[in-house]
Amino acid sequence: MKSTTRGTLAAVLTCVAAAAGAAPAAAVDAIPVPVPLKGAEKALHMELPEVGGEVPLPKPGSPEGPRFVEGRLLPERVLPQLPLGAGLPGAGLRAPLPHLLGDDFDHLSLDAPSSDLRTLGPGLDLDAPLTAPHPGRAGLPQPKLPEVGLITPVLQTVPHAALGLGSGL
Repeated sequence: MKSTTRGTLAAVLTCVAAAAGAAPAAAVDAIPVPVPLKGAEKALHMELPEVGGEVPLPKPGSPEGPRFVEGRLLPERVLPQLPLGAGLPGAGLRAPLPHLLGDDFDHLSLDAPSSDLRTLGPGLDLDAPLTAPHPGRAGLPQPKLPEVGLITPVLQTVPHAALGLGSGL
């Protein structure tokens, strides 16, 4: 095998391996964001809370196209709603307690994981000022009042959090 062929083959295999390695990273829903406080703990000679969070990645969806309805000249939902799936950011906090409530309670923790968020952008629905052609009137449409409607945006989520006291850190 010639050296140029081997080089080309090695480049192709490298690209395939890089693409295969990047595929699991694309499937991540949220990126963890740790807050490093260990250096401050050593500098201040005290125990600090552990803080972290999650930043969700937005994922665009495919919009529902216009739907044709009998009796209308223009399709329903002329400007479709655009879906976007993401999540609310999550947070985690674990703070030490100085045994205020007894020896069994050493820390206070708050866990608010990222929760799914479903959104739909606003849409537009309108109809022409004419009806569909009428066979009894020689195929001529009849005038009517135009119709314009705004489809309201949608925002759906179910956030949740847990607050607790416990022993040990």
